[in-house]
Amino acid sequence: MQTTTSTQVKAISAWRSPWVIGWVGLVVVVLGVNLTMVVLAITTNPGLVNDDYYERGQHYERTMMSHRARDPGWVLSADFPSDIKVSEPTMLRVFLVDKAGQPVTPDGVTFFAYRPSDKGRDFSMPMVEEGKGRYAASVTFPLFGVWDTLVAVEQGGDEYTSGLRVKVAHP
Repeated sequence: MQTTTSTQVKAISAWRSPWVIGWVGLVVVVLGVNLTMVVLAITTNPGLVNDDYYERGQHYERTMMSHRARDPGWVLSADFPSDIKVSEPTMLRVFLVDKAGQPVTPDGVTFFAYRPSDKGRDFSMPMVEEGKGRYAASVTFPLFGVWDTLVAVEQGGDEYTSGLRVKVAHP
């Protein structure tokens, strides 16, 4: 029988342990994903900030107070189908009534669609009057996913808006 002495014991490297390799691998993966996200955030910035954000913010409260004072109290209800598909024309309708429930005929109604992830895909189109207080537009969304929509009603130089988020599905 042979005894081992302290000089005969070989040092085992920590890099041979699966635990050390696993933890180092996990740290490398997390750092790699974070670096990838930072690079993507910088290189694919959609630029969804208004060019005149400072000027608009300075007068926000005054603008909101004057807007509330001139608010006619109209009620705008949207009739958007729940099964909107990409590249397929969809009829979107809105109904506009006053405080008494009577249909309203404004100067103009415009539909706006905003792509939260890509400013270049935003579009707008005028809505046509189908009947008193009823407006429609045939819209074709070019991409699937989430879209923020806004219906703007113009009357005598003032604009009243109502927004709705819609999801556009694959065909």
